[in-house]
Amino acid sequence: MASVKQVQVTFDCADPERVARFWCEVLGYVVPPPPEGFGSWGDYDRSLPPERQGAAFACMDPTGAGPRLFFQRVPEGKVVKNRVHLDVRAGTGLVGAERVAALEAECARLVQLGAVRMYLLKADEYNESCLAMQDVEGNEFCLD
Repeated sequence: MASVKQVQVTFDCADPERVARFWCEVLGYVVPPPPEGFGSWGDYDRSLPPERQGAAFACMDPTGAGPRLFFQRVPEGKVVKNRVHLDVRAGTGLVGAERVAALEAECARLVQLGAVRMYLLKADEYNESCLAMQDVEGNEFCLD
C-alpha cells in the first residue's frame, strides 16, 4: 500500500486571490510562478473564459516543507463553523504568560492584515493556551 507524501489544503471562498494573499502573509508563503507561456497570473487569468476568471488561486511554502494551499471560488457563503482548520504555530515551546504574549503579538500583526480575533482559550491541565481567529473571509484558524 502506497503512502501519501504530499497534501494540499483547499479553501472554498468568494475571492480566491484575496484569501490566498492573506495566507501568504500569515505563513511566509509565496505565489507560485504562472504557467509556462504567461508573464503573470493576470495574463493567465485573462486567457480563461469569463466565468473561470478569478475562480482559483494558490500559494506555496517557498522551502517546499509545508503543504500547498489552494483557494477555489464557490457560489455559497460560509454559514457554519469549519470542520477542519489550520493551527498557526506561533507559540511553539512557550508556556504561560510568555506563550500568551507571543500569541497576542502575532494576533495583532494578523489583525492588521484583515484577520479577526475571536477569543483566547486559556491553558488548562491538558492544553496550553491558543487564540481562535478568523481569516479575511471568516474561516476559523488558531494561533497555537
